[in-house]
Amino acid sequence: MNRKKILVIAAHPDDEVLGCGGAMARFAAEGCEVYTLILGEGVTSRDKERDRAERENEITELKKQAENANKILGVKKVYAFDFPDNRFDSVPLLDIIKTIEKIKGDVQPDCVFTHHQGDLNIDHQITFKAVVTACRPVKDESVKEIYSFEIPSSTEWNAPSSLTYFMPDYFVDISKCLKVKINALKEYETELRDFPHPRSLKAVELNAKQWGVKMGFEAAEAFKTVRVRT
Repeated sequence: MNRKKILVIAAHPDDEVLGCGGAMARFAAEGCEVYTLILGEGVTSRDKERDRAERENEITELKKQAENANKILGVKKVYAFDFPDNRFDSVPLLDIIKTIEKIKGDVQPDCVFTHHQGDLNIDHQITFKAVVTACRPVKDESVKEIYSFEIPSSTEWNAPSSLTYFMPDYFVDISKCLKVKINALKEYETELRDFPHPRSLKAVELNAKQWGVKMGFEAAEAFKTVRVRT
């Protein structure tokens, strides 16, 4: 794959590292320009009703964590927006699509990584739909490749069916970048959980090693191909 610019589109801060932090670090080290677009603020779903002002300090802190984490991965720039956490379905889909189209127009990526369409999390589902819509394969579309990633505690927690089950067909060797991914994830200290939660550092490392064993690597990340144009 001849990638030059990669755009990772995530619903929440930390999704990008959980889903493809190792691949991001590897591609950046290999000379690709890697960019991150985070659509949601990632905090206000913890309340019964959204009160952004009440959570302002936490949102600001989470954005700092995102900047620090992505810097460790070698990301060129992070674009962060403010869509309501776990309430993307309360926003017109077109607003999310337009946001993606704007950043995609600025970056002109060859390749996009985003959420799996079968995730339990509604924001992940909507992000996938918005990405596929924003990257329609028209004549002058820059995006030639789209891949979806898994998110621990979301992808595997949905009820399994042919539409929701994560069946990867593309694997990236992150043996040399697993420590970088873990170090980046450590920056998201407010989002981490204790083992055996899937979003714990130990579980994330074990998951990467499990994919690696299946592919003959020490560690790997798994992806589902959405579209490849040549």
